[in-house]
Amino acid sequence: MDALTPFVTWLDQWSTEMPLLAGAVGIVGLLILAFIVHRMTRRLLIRGARHLAAQTSSTWDDALIGHRLFRSLSHVVPAFILYFGVDWFEELPERTVAIIKNVSVGYGVLFVVLATGALINALSAIYEQQPVSRERPLKGFFQVTKILIYFVGAVLVLAAVVDKSPLLFFSGLGALTAVLLLVFKDTILSLVASVQIATSGILRVGDWVEMPQYGADGDVIDIALHTVRVQNWDKTVTTIPTHRFISDAFKNWRYMSMSGGRRIKRALNVDMGSVRFLSPSEVDHLHEFALLRDYIDDKRAALKTANASLEDDGNVNARRLTNLGTFRAYIGAYLSNHNGINAGMTLIVRQLDPTPNGLPLELYAFTRSTVWADHEQVKSDVFDHLIAIAPSFGLRVFQTPSGADMTTAFRERGAE
Repeated sequence: MDALTPFVTWLDQWSTEMPLLAGAVGIVGLLILAFIVHRMTRRLLIRGARHLAAQTSSTWDDALIGHRLFRSLSHVVPAFILYFGVDWFEELPERTVAIIKNVSVGYGVLFVVLATGALINALSAIYEQQPVSRERPLKGFFQVTKILIYFVGAVLVLAAVVDKSPLLFFSGLGALTAVLLLVFKDTILSLVASVQIATSGILRVGDWVEMPQYGADGDVIDIALHTVRVQNWDKTVTTIPTHRFISDAFKNWRYMSMSGGRRIKRALNVDMGSVRFLSPSEVDHLHEFALLRDYIDDKRAALKTANASLEDDGNVNARRLTNLGTFRAYIGAYLSNHNGINAGMTLIVRQLDPTPNGLPLELYAFTRSTVWADHEQVKSDVFDHLIAIAPSFGLRVFQTPSGADMTTAFRERGAE
C-alpha cells in the first residue's frame, strides 16, 4: 500500500486540477468495464442455456436460443453498470450525469423490448410445432403483440432519453389517431381477418385453396398477420393479403379431404347413330357378363310382363333392351364393384342433353382416396375400361373426325 500512496496522491491532485478530463477518462473506463461485463455475461448466459438445452429433449429451449433471447438480455447488465457507475464521478456536471443515466435507461429498455420480441418469436415457433397450430393459426396474433410491444417500447425509450413522462407521449397520440388509422389500415384489417380465421377455422396451414383472382391454386404454407402464402402446384408461391380471405371468395378443398372421397364428374360422349335395340342373341351374349346377369334377368322379367298385353311380341310398341341402357347399367355395376370407388357416397350414371358432339353419358362418383395422384389414376382406369368395352355393346364413342378417319373412309369407299 505504501508503494501506491504517491500514485493515489497524484491521481487525486490531477483529478482536482482537471476535473473534466478526469471525468471523461472515467467514463471511458466505465464504458470499457461495461463492455467487458457484457461480453462475459453473454458468454455465461449462452453457454449456460446451451448446456441446459443439451440435457433436455424438449425443443422450447432450443427456440429461445435460436431467436437470440439471451443475447438481448446480456445488454441489460451494461446498462445497469452505466446507470449506477456514473455516480462514482462526482466531478462530472449534473447535466452530464443526467444525460448518461437517461441514455443508459433507454439502452436498457430497448434491449428489454428486443428480448421480449425474441421471446414472442420463440413462443410462436414453439406453437407452430404443435399439431393444434394447423387448426388454429396464431402467427398473426404473435405479430400484432410484437408490434404493440415495439410501439410501447419506442415510446418508453424516447421518454427515457428526453427525461419526460411516457404519459405525455401517449396523451399526444390522441390527436394522431386518424393518421394512425390511415397508416395502419392494412394492419387493422389483417388483425380482424386473423381473428376471424383463427376462431372460425376457415383456413389452416396445409389446406388446398383456389383463388383464381390472385392466380393461387395450391397448399397454404404460411398464415401471417399481413399475408398468406400459397405454394402452387407448379412450385411457385403466391402471396395474398390476409384480409382478402374474408372479403373475397375462395375455394377450400380441406372438407373434400375430410369427407373420405374425391369426386369424379366426367362425361363419355356416345355417338347417337350407334344407339339401337339389342337382338336376343346380343342379350344372351351380354348375359354372360357377371356384372349384368342380375340386371338382364330383372329386365327380361319386367319386359315379359309389360309386353304380355300386346298381341304380337314383334309389335312396334313392344319394350326392348337398348344397348345404351344396358351400357349404363353396366357402368353403374362396374363402379359399385370397383375397389377405388367409394360405394358409400353418391354414385350416378346419367344422360345429359344431346350436343353436336354426341350424347354425353356422365359419371358422377367419388374415389376412396382423396390424394390427387391416386384419384387421377382411378379415374383414368375407369375411363380406359369404358372406352375399350363400349364396342361390346355396339356403341361408338364420339370424336371429331381426323385426317386418319377421312383416309380410312375414302380407302373403304374405293375398295367398294
